[in-house]
Amino acid sequence: MSSRSQLFRALRAPTRSTRNCLSATRTRGGLAAAAAARTAQPVRCIATSAPRLVVSPTQPCRAKLTAETYPDLERDARFAQVTPEHVARFREILGNNPSAVIDGVTDGGAAIDEADLEPFNEDWMHKYRGQARLVLRPSTTEEVSGILKYCNEQRLAVVPQGGNTGLVGGSIPVFDEIVISMARMNEIRSFDEVSGSLVVDAGCILESVDSYLAQRGYIFPLDLGAKGSCHVGGNVATNAGGLRLLRYGSLHGTVLGVEAVLPDGTVINDLCTLRKNNTGYDVKQLFIGAEGTLGIITKIAIQCPQRSPAVNVAVFGIESYEKAQLAFREAKKQLSEILSAFELMDGRSQRIVSEVKGQEHPLEGEYPFYCLIETSGSNGEHDYAKLEAFLEDVMTREVIADGVVAQDETQLRNLWGWREGITECLGHWGGVYKYDISIPLTEMYSLVEDTKARMTDAGLLGDTPDHPVVAVLGYGHMGDANLHLNIPVRRYDPAVEKVLEPWVYEWIQKRNGSISAEHGLGIAKKKYIGYSRDETTIGLMKQIKKLFDPNGIMNPYKYI
Repeated sequence: MSSRSQLFRALRAPTRSTRNCLSATRTRGGLAAAAAARTAQPVRCIATSAPRLVVSPTQPCRAKLTAETYPDLERDARFAQVTPEHVARFREILGNNPSAVIDGVTDGGAAIDEADLEPFNEDWMHKYRGQARLVLRPSTTEEVSGILKYCNEQRLAVVPQGGNTGLVGGSIPVFDEIVISMARMNEIRSFDEVSGSLVVDAGCILESVDSYLAQRGYIFPLDLGAKGSCHVGGNVATNAGGLRLLRYGSLHGTVLGVEAVLPDGTVINDLCTLRKNNTGYDVKQLFIGAEGTLGIITKIAIQCPQRSPAVNVAVFGIESYEKAQLAFREAKKQLSEILSAFELMDGRSQRIVSEVKGQEHPLEGEYPFYCLIETSGSNGEHDYAKLEAFLEDVMTREVIADGVVAQDETQLRNLWGWREGITECLGHWGGVYKYDISIPLTEMYSLVEDTKARMTDAGLLGDTPDHPVVAVLGYGHMGDANLHLNIPVRRYDPAVEKVLEPWVYEWIQKRNGSISAEHGLGIAKKKYIGYSRDETTIGLMKQIKKLFDPNGIMNPYKYI
């Protein structure tokens, strides 16, 4: 393929019934026109496939009680059980607002339907299920303070909960802890259109905040496939990574301040909106990634960058993982300041999306690996030409085998959908074992291959119903060496778990990786924290926990 016009096809229509190719203009004047057209288009808002499955599972798994899944855990005898008298006091604290309390305690819960409690007791993967009988929905920091102060006095355990989109059971009660839902604390408090500093309530939905910013020419520095339902407070509490980390860094760098309520009801007001505040200990950092074990984040201040007017997306097929690494290295070198995402997807993940959604992949043929590149900049013609030169170079050198470049907003969203659609499609068979890990790039995909070999050798992987494992696959953020190892299953099976754990964590430890890159620890990785943290560090964590929460009421039974 020596002619530039032959290098890349335009993205064809996504369904098998409409296969007309969309022409891509490749002349220099055409590039300018195409770039200008894209600049004029509304800027990309990542497809919001909420993790509550759009694709219905063929065999939905009913979650076992978490207490049954982890039989070694016992309910802490220090904690009181919720009584009608407790509920009455909570109603007073919440202003006797009937929508602020879901009461399954008073009169044996006769006033509510069990279905009212289920969304708070069970995760979207149907893997974890708690036994909470009371959900409190405060709307102000003062109400959160009153709730925690009373809970601390009465020794009532609580679980803070945002959008409940987590993957490690961190926001699900284990026994009968009180769920404190942040959904009613959802106001945008302030935005400085000069500095880009934003202050929002913890219960704001990420997509809503990003849409607000888009109208003002800014962007939220975090992006997730679950953005349509996750809360920004939960994002901060778990130190979520997401699709923009390559460009904007982690929340430890972008969060400017937090307001949080400690277990005794004390309010910490550290809502600084300045990038520099070098006055002593940076206390807010303790709440970022603490998963609600130290207190409840009620507001956050965060630095938001300006939204790039020119966004380009390309997807290409690659014949080996070694070539994927080379493509990433060249992308960093040749695209440098405009590179905003570099996502890796293996062939199995893309076949599953195609099969479950009934859509044709934008690339003809099948490849062992696919990569998605996004660039974001201020000059559409310059950025598009730079991307095209990079793609021409790596194709000419046979680093990549084939590729497509989005020519408009619709195609751009379609290409992102092949990456973001993986999570929901994996739940099609019933359940998924998920591992979110950081590994040195050179060995990252080896874990997928080794896991597949173990499942095959154990006779667990196959196409028939008697095999619990449907597939073993990997995808993730190559830009920050973050792999999502996924094992979709027809049913959760102890035999599968025995093959996976602790072997996966031992494999990671041998390569100096992290057992949790961006999803947190929750209850899923409670036993395995020692594979990534030494005893001294874990001891310091326990001291901090005891200092902030001496009665242990905050999100008990989890990793600390």
